[in-house]
Amino acid sequence: MLELLQRHDGPVTVAELAAQVGMHGNTIRDHLDALVKRGLATRERAPVSGRGRPAWRYAAADDHAEPDPRVRDYAGLSSALAAHIARTSDNPNADALVAGIEWGRTLALAAPGPPATSAAEARLRVVGILAELGFDPAADARATTVALRRCPLLDTARRYPEIVCSVHLGIVRGALAALGGEPDRTALLPFAEPEACRLHLRTDCT
Repeated sequence: MLELLQRHDGPVTVAELAAQVGMHGNTIRDHLDALVKRGLATRERAPVSGRGRPAWRYAAADDHAEPDPRVRDYAGLSSALAAHIARTSDNPNADALVAGIEWGRTLALAAPGPPATSAAEARLRVVGILAELGFDPAADARATTVALRRCPLLDTARRYPEIVCSVHLGIVRGALAALGGEPDRTALLPFAEPEACRLHLRTDCT
């Protein structure tokens, strides 16, 4: 399916692809949405034409051939960590959270730039860290609520969902603590939105 998208000069709809390959539209849509979640394809609404909701159009992502090495390294380390915790821990969720906190603190301290001057700036810095890790975050103006539109650990999350989510929440809390934010006021709601997890960086704003 990815190769088919790559052969097109521009975005195409599910119906157009179905006509080319002779497959049911729902099957094609499932494959395309999986490519979008992995960052290998993009999705946009077609221009409005007549009545009804415009169709989705899909295209191969420009960077599909060369994934960000930081995202690749993060995915490999996180997958190994999740598997290790699942095998050895008596309390895997708690241990995953602690590991994530230490990881997030390290990421924040290694990031360039002066210390954050406010809790709001710390939240925005954390959103930047999440973007570098491949989460494709979409935040409100003060980064109190963030939609994580991509999971760089999708395959691992399917095997160890609670462990992976605990690591991710820990990364956020550790980074916020290192940047002078408010780590105890955070919450992560997996798949709370269509095709996205919701991250609250200030729970009193929910």
